[in-house]
Amino acid sequence: MQTATNLTKTKWLIDPLHSEIGFVVKHLMFTNVKGVFEEYDAKIYTIDDDFLTVEINVSINPASINTHIAQRDADLRSPNFFEVETFKEIIFTSKSFKAVDKKGNYELTGDLTMKGIKKQINLRVEFGGPVIDPFGNEKAVFRIHGKINRKDWGLNWNAALETGGVLVSEDVWLNCELQLAKEA
Repeated sequence: MQTATNLTKTKWLIDPLHSEIGFVVKHLMFTNVKGVFEEYDAKIYTIDDDFLTVEINVSINPASINTHIAQRDADLRSPNFFEVETFKEIIFTSKSFKAVDKKGNYELTGDLTMKGIKKQINLRVEFGGPVIDPFGNEKAVFRIHGKINRKDWGLNWNAALETGGVLVSEDVWLNCELQLAKEA
């Protein structure tokens, strides 16, 4: 049995070449619009290599949003949505990470802060486990999914459609692929 004196805090770094923080929203009640945040940073620590002890603090630059349509991205940066001139960060801070089965599925609970509003969210996580890459580096791979209502964080703008419904769904599906590298 390990004691507190021989536990080691391990730092994990996001591999930006193999990671993505993305989202999907419905447009015109039917079409999926996908986007990513291109600038983010994270402080991720575990006790030894035990991810059940993980501490996660992620900071995302909302001005780095990219949906591959410049006009849409400009609108998303405006006061209609993220208001990036006033609110420079989106922050996620973990509270718990627990197994939901023995097949690599977990639940990640934490606080998401956007536009100065902090709300607790629950995310589904598929953990690919620790792996050693061909260069001998220890990695951990995750697929993270969840759904939030953008109005809970004051992203309220919308337009009614003549045929009924709205231009942009309130639901936002979060899709993240993270590859972490154990700091040497």
